[in-house]
Amino acid sequence: MNIKRMIILTAALLSVFLTSASASGEVLQIDSDFDGKMDQWHHSSDDGKIIKIEFDKNGDGKIDQVDFYDRKDKPVRSELDSNFDGKIDQYQFYSKDNKLERIERDTKFSGLVDWIEYYGAAKGITSIKTDENHDGKMDSFQYFNNQGELGRWELDYDHNGKIDRWEYFGPKETLLKAAFDSNGNGKPDQWQYFIDSTILQKVEFDTNDDGKPDHWRHYDSSGKLVRIEEDRNYDGKPDQIKKKNLK
Repeated sequence: MNIKRMIILTAALLSVFLTSASASGEVLQIDSDFDGKMDQWHHSSDDGKIIKIEFDKNGDGKIDQVDFYDRKDKPVRSELDSNFDGKIDQYQFYSKDNKLERIERDTKFSGLVDWIEYYGAAKGITSIKTDENHDGKMDSFQYFNNQGELGRWELDYDHNGKIDRWEYFGPKETLLKAAFDSNGNGKPDQWQYFIDSTILQKVEFDTNDDGKPDHWRHYDSSGKLVRIEEDRNYDGKPDQIKKKNLK
């Protein structure tokens, strides 16, 4: 191949490359805080639609947030590097009407999502699930009411994939009741009732695994056991009561 032909071929290839680059849209670079360093990159399509915006939040020259947009210029997803180590550790997802739906976090910065928050139509949080032992399976589930207060908390303490503790809360996230699965069958067989979250009032037991309590223990305001009731024939009614003599 002679020199002239090589020059013509190179020019043709360069023309194709430049045309492709032009067809892919453009990037607008911005120095938002006027410190002489670019910290935002707005990527748009060839018809002027925003595709994504990249941010350098801490000014270290590395991208630490990327917002992705749909064809209507509405955000659909954000990816963040919250500890600025160069790795994404938080993902935010948005609905079609531009409302936050879900946040996924890697709280231990290990590359594994271990915390997920869900949001409702009113932008309030509705639930949180977490992977407490970091084995890749969620084992803690919190549910919130319309006021954003914790209403119920379910936990898998032995990490076998089954809930074995349930906690129920009242106004101001006051603990009212806790239920436990002591034999690992996925059903509660013990129920504890509280006053002001910390004062144990009553404990119920299901000793024959029929889903109904048949043994009750009652406590006074100081936490002392005052009465024991038993349902020995499992008809739902106490047939033996033992009272403690307190001095």
